[in-house]
This record gives sequence, structure tokens and C-alpha cells, in this order.
Amino acid sequence: MGNSANIRWVDYSIFGLSLFLIFCLLFDSFIQLPDLVAWLGKWHPLILHFPIVLLLIAVFLGLSGKDIPKKLLTVAVFAALLTAISGFFLGKETGTKGDLLVWHQWLGGSLALVAVIWYVVEGRQWAKKGVAKGLQIVLIGLVGFTGHYGGMVTHGEDFLALPKKKRSDKIPENPLIYEDVVGMILENNCVSCHNTNKRKGGLLMTSLEGLLKGGDVGNTVVPGNPENSELILRLQLPKDDKEHMPPDGKKPLNDSEIQILERWIALGASDTVRLNQLEKSEPLVALVEGLMQPDPMEKWAALPAVADSTLQQLNSDYVTVNRVAANSNALSISVFMPPDYDPGFITGLKIVAGNVVELDVSGLPLESVEFDVIAAMVNLEWLEIDGTPVTDAEMKKLGALRNLKLLKIYQTPIGDQSLEVFKNLPDLKSLYLWQTAVSKAALAVFRSDRPEVSISTGIDAETLRSFAATDSISKTAKK
Repeated sequence: MGNSANIRWVDYSIFGLSLFLIFCLLFDSFIQLPDLVAWLGKWHPLILHFPIVLLLIAVFLGLSGKDIPKKLLTVAVFAALLTAISGFFLGKETGTKGDLLVWHQWLGGSLALVAVIWYVVEGRQWAKKGVAKGLQIVLIGLVGFTGHYGGMVTHGEDFLALPKKKRSDKIPENPLIYEDVVGMILENNCVSCHNTNKRKGGLLMTSLEGLLKGGDVGNTVVPGNPENSELILRLQLPKDDKEHMPPDGKKPLNDSEIQILERWIALGASDTVRLNQLEKSEPLVALVEGLMQPDPMEKWAALPAVADSTLQQLNSDYVTVNRVAANSNALSISVFMPPDYDPGFITGLKIVAGNVVELDVSGLPLESVEFDVIAAMVNLEWLEIDGTPVTDAEMKKLGALRNLKLLKIYQTPIGDQSLEVFKNLPDLKSLYLWQTAVSKAALAVFRSDRPEVSISTGIDAETLRSFAATDSISKTAKK
């Protein structure tokens, strides 16, 4: 008697859950969930694996002609129904549902309901003639398709697609700020959760129209007003804040990317402005140009191979040759002043000239032949020749170093003519040239022509005299 009552209770529970699931699927758009019920949906990722495993075990037992334990099938069906219902709850949290989520939801619901039908017919004499086996085969297909759509909802539509050419992260020479820069940042960090198939919080971030329309909470982008733009507010929240975006586990934006979004919004959130239309003094220009710099490791990967034996041959007590990273063919070289200097210390580096990206020869009595070798290091990005007898004539040779980013050339005899060479080094970012013959007037012109170059000129004699005079007045006042 008791066992029969338990069976009826189980059947009634499965029947009730099935009706509730059908109701949820049919009247989805009319349902609003209380916070506690919506919270139950967060358990969906945890419990969804149980019905998959249990149903597949039961299916394979059935297809192999073995008896299926009644308790196994009962637990599997209960788990399938609870998983489908919790998935529905979780789906309501995302706001507007895209096609992928709708398909996943209906496939998951169908899987649970087909499992219920199998539960009802299993063991009945008439079902043994193929009905049960047909339902089992259908369940295998539903498990596969439901899981596939679930993977696409979570990881993106192309999660299991064959490798294809992705949108290039390389920014063109004169980019459209929104399409080529802002769009790239959003695609890399935000679109996986805010696309046409998965609009979390009702927000679509695949177009400017979607950003301006906003989502369920606040104005995502307010042109000209980043302080009131929900996008910036969420990005700048502490990372342990539950409202911080992207959420924990997703790729975060770096400071430069956040500043680019902030400046783009401050300038009006336009989708037509190009980089060359902005004033050079606009901070967004420097931020975008920073993103446009190629990844050094990617660029250095194309350098010719250098054998370890070659490096061992070049290294000595006064010459240090190292790879900039393990297995990299890019080299960093420092040459120290020996008791008896020989130009061979530099000319011997000619065999790896194309691989040198960093060179420090400061303080060495370099001559014309050594500068010829340095000029052949066309991939050089960091050069320290401070304290050497380099002149304007030698600097003309070094004008071939088009990749140079940093140049230390202080305490040398160079003059104004060298500034013309520096002006034509397109990648130059940092210049150190105190105690040289460069005039203030020429330097002022250079600063105007190349405002993006950071120039360190140290403290000149006039400034020192000014400090000394100020210090003397201070001491007199104290007396």
C-alpha cells in the first residue's frame, strides 16, 4: 500500500512539473519572476550535467536490451525537468532572448518532455515493440543538439565552428574611431554576452544603435557625457563589485581601452570620425596610436634564426648578447668599456646585425666604422650611445634605423642637424639629449613638429644658477 502511494506521488510530481514546464515555454513573454525564483536559475549550470549522464546511461541500457532500473529512470526524468525549468529561470535573467537562447530553451524543454513520455511508456507491453527504443534514439539527438546550442549561448555562436579568419585586431593606418577601434574593443570584451543571440540585461553591443538605445538599466552611452554613461560607470567599478563589467571570469579591459571608450564618448560617440580628424593634442590620438603599435614578439618572430653557438661565440667579458625572450631570435646586446678598446667589439656584431633590437654602447670611443655596423641594425628599437663621440655626420648614418623607439644620446657633441634625423624616425617615442650642442630654438621647433616624442634634456646651467640663487635668498631670509 505504502509503495503504491509513493509511486503515485512520484507520478503526480512528474506530471505537475511537466505541466509547469509546458506553461513556462508557451507563456514565456508574459512571465515575470520574483527575485528568489530567478535566483534558482543560477543553479542551472550546476545541475544540467546530471540528467545528461543519467539519461544516456538509461538509453544505452535500453538500446543494449538490458533492464533499466526504475529508480534510475525516475531520477533522470526528475533531473531533466528541474534542469529545463531552472534553465528557463536563468533565461529570464538575460532580458531580451536571442535566437540561440530560444532554440536552446525549446530543445531543453523538449528533451525533458520526451524523457517524461519514455518514463510513462517504459515497461508497458505495447511499448516494447519499438516505441521505447524510438524515444531513446530521439533523446540521444536532443541531448546533442541541446548541448550544442547551450555551448553557443555560453561561448559564442562559432564555438564549435571550424577555424576561420577572425576580425583582425590590427588597426588600419587612419582608422574610423568607432568601427576600427571602439568596435574592436567591444567585440573582444563585451559582445559575447551582448549580441543578437544573447542580450544580457537587454543590451545589444554589436552596433552603435544598440549602445545608444541601452539596456534594462540606465543609459549605456550618453554622447558627450561619459560620467553618466552606464558603460563607463560599470567598467570603473571595483573588480569585486557584482555590478563590475565584464563579470568575473571574462576578459577585463585594460586602462588604455577604458580611456579610449571614455574619450570617444566625451567627443560625442560618433561613428564617422577618423583619427586624422582629431587634434594632435587630443588624448584619444595617443591612446589609439598606442593600440596601433604591433606586438613586438609577433614582429620579431620574422627575424632570421640565430644559433646558440653564434651567441656563445659573440659573448665575452666585455660583450653580453642575450635573447630578449626564450627561443626568440631578437637580441639585446651590451658592450662595456675594456681596458684596451678594439673596434672589433662592434664590427664583430655584423653577423647578427639584423637581429639586434636593443644595443647599449654608451661610453665607448666609437669611430666611423662602428657606426656603419650600427646603421646596419635596421630592426634596432632601443639604442644607447650616450657618452660617445657621435657627431651630426654619424647621426645621418643612423637615420636608417626606422624602427627606433628610444634613443639615449646625451653627453655627446651632436647639434641641431641631428634633430632633422630624429624628426624622420617615425617610431621614435623617447629621446635623451642633455649636455649636447642642440640649441633651445631648434629643440622648440622639434617639439612642435613631433609633440608625441618625450624629450629629456636634464637640468641646464641656467636652471642650476636659478636654483643656486633661490637657495641663497632662502638662506639669507632664514638668518
